[in-house]
Amino acid sequence: MSDDKKQESSTDVDSEEHSQGKKIETGEENLPSKAAAVHEVIRMEGEKELERDGQALLWSAIAAGLSISASLMAKGILHARLPDSPERFFIENIGYTVGFIIVIMARQQLFTENTVTAVLPVMQKLTGKNVALLLRLWGLVLIGNIIGGGFAALAFHLVPFFDPETDKAFHEISMEIMEKGPGAMFVGGMVSGWLIATMVWMIPSAGAAKLWVIMLMTYMVAIGDLTHIVVGSVEILYLVFSGAIPWTDFIWPFALPTLAGNIAGGTFIFALISHAQIRNDMSNQKKAKVKKAEQEAAKKEAAKP
Repeated sequence: MSDDKKQESSTDVDSEEHSQGKKIETGEENLPSKAAAVHEVIRMEGEKELERDGQALLWSAIAAGLSISASLMAKGILHARLPDSPERFFIENIGYTVGFIIVIMARQQLFTENTVTAVLPVMQKLTGKNVALLLRLWGLVLIGNIIGGGFAALAFHLVPFFDPETDKAFHEISMEIMEKGPGAMFVGGMVSGWLIATMVWMIPSAGAAKLWVIMLMTYMVAIGDLTHIVVGSVEILYLVFSGAIPWTDFIWPFALPTLAGNIAGGTFIFALISHAQIRNDMSNQKKAKVKKAEQEAAKKEAAKP
């Protein structure tokens, strides 16, 4: 067996379709409900992500970390340019959506998206190999996102891209996050993980409204003052590089509680419920197919002379 074949087999997801050499059915006419159709579309995307080359995943994640910094940049620019009024909060947070729009429309690897997409194949068939593939994906994407976000934060601090007012806005926006304790970081991360997961679930049926779905759900994260491990990393690392806070504050109280919250909200709550709602439908459909096959086999057997 060649090295290429070994590598390919080691990253293949364990699933019934793989073992039978079939494609995942995603057409609504072949599935018992609209929810099941959406579930299978997302599961198919999840399998593709789990099977991607490690270097491709890492570079895509680094690109996403760089791109997501546009959220801080746009929000900071609006914050610095708008007059200090109650309306400024709602307008400047439109800028928060910019990074997500870039990342998702460019199909770059963002950690909180994969807490749903890549989890569904594992829930469909829970094996050690699938869990290992999921952890590999999460690890590469998270590391890449933080590296990319860190480079962006360092560039914002060292390179004179912006005027002093905008730099001050970056500092003020980022310091607002550090006013939260670990518990608030976790809860905010859990809710934002849920909202991002909901967005992922909505996108396959959004059609031409995909851009508005991304804006709506990420705007809710912004005005809810929720925490997000990747966008927040850009903001907190900006404070670290500028000397406003020590490195340890990035790890705790920010990164660990926020990461745990994002995973809990996006995976252990949303994905579990979303999978559970179609599990019986899919099971009943399989039973019906088996029963029909048995009936047809019995008819053929009875028709034999």
